[in-house]
Amino acid sequence: MIILPSAYLPSVEYFAHLLQGDCVIDLGEHYIKRSERNRAAILATDGRMELSAQVAHANRPRQKMKDMRLDYSKRWQHQHWGALVASYKSSPYFDFYAPYFEPFYTREYTSLTDYNMQLLEMMCRLTHIAMPRVSEEYITAAEGDTDLRPKKKEGSAFVAEPYIQVFSDRFEFEPNLSFIDLLFCEGPECVGVLERCLRR
Repeated sequence: MIILPSAYLPSVEYFAHLLQGDCVIDLGEHYIKRSERNRAAILATDGRMELSAQVAHANRPRQKMKDMRLDYSKRWQHQHWGALVASYKSSPYFDFYAPYFEPFYTREYTSLTDYNMQLLEMMCRLTHIAMPRVSEEYITAAEGDTDLRPKKKEGSAFVAEPYIQVFSDRFEFEPNLSFIDLLFCEGPECVGVLERCLRR
């Protein structure tokens, strides 16, 4: 079994695990600051850029993920959508997929996990990748399980499969960005890229 955290615009590695199957998302774990739970990486005109969904009371210790609330006091949705448009408007599949993503940057969601899970469901639907199981209670990893919840993953075996990214004329390939990078650049071929990652 592969245990995953809830993630905002999850990485290519995250989606490779989803494609592999036997995954469960743990909503009972504690929130970890400055992690993929509310952060994603894209490729912008100046290189790698981190996008952070703002959460309320992030400094309170031992908060469960399912209790985390989004904070709209700063216009992070507007900033994120502006960054996505500026970064990917020239990508081959942006115009096709953008209408599916834009609503997530115009309406407000109460909880971080609700926001993350609805985004994930939409991305899985677009790519015909099965949604993983979800646990509302903390999962204790058993021997043989792959636990991807720790902030620092020890010895990750994931090796990215290169594809043509935006700004490839000025930057070397940037591995393991948000899956949105792969989707906008490769469209329906993104699953083939994931399959090649798994064969490496």
